[in-house]
Amino acid sequence: MIVIIDNYDSFVFNIARYFRKLGEATEVVRNDAVSVSDVVGLKPRAVVISPGPCTPMEAGISMAVVRELSGRVPILGICLGHQCIGSVFGGRVARAHRPMHGRFSYVTHDGRGLFESLPSPLRVGRYHSLVVELDDSCSPHLAVTARSDEGEIMALAHCHQPTYGVQFHPESILTERGHVLLMNFLQLAYRSVRRHEAIEVARREGSVRGNQGGSGESIRLLATKRER
Repeated sequence: MIVIIDNYDSFVFNIARYFRKLGEATEVVRNDAVSVSDVVGLKPRAVVISPGPCTPMEAGISMAVVRELSGRVPILGICLGHQCIGSVFGGRVARAHRPMHGRFSYVTHDGRGLFESLPSPLRVGRYHSLVVELDDSCSPHLAVTARSDEGEIMALAHCHQPTYGVQFHPESILTERGHVLLMNFLQLAYRSVRRHEAIEVARREGSVRGNQGGSGESIRLLATKRER
């Protein structure tokens, strides 16, 4: 099940409908109606942080969700959600070169992760006047994975955690093959969940073996075997 943090945006139910079409149940919760603990209690396979009309500081629990759950649960931030990810990991939110509301443009991407099997340049739908800016020395945890023709950051990925952000709207009709990007996120999320489950099983089995006098080496071997 995917938990979607609703930042009071009209697109949120389009996002939920896309994920349901892809076979994943969704639970939409308002950003000021639940706590991070409530989100954890729903036991999501992934969390999506929606677009919205405000700034990251005004987006309810959105930044706290990124801060506390990144690395524990796969996260996708869309538009405002993307800006929340950038803000948490050392970026800053600034005015875009020009507002892009209900317009499309082309982005160039790295062809990996969210963008696997998608054409580059890729046509995307944009609804924003703010963008994330990164300074390498202040944001070493994030990698830029897509930029606009003007050089503005259009997508980010955490270097070590399954946390991703896109400035554009994959659920918009203006975005080319947006459903593929969302499916790619689901595949990345499933892969991360399986890896965590394998590590947890290895720890439990290793603990049993340890109590029986087994070697710690067997734990490492089991974890490696399950991750393949």
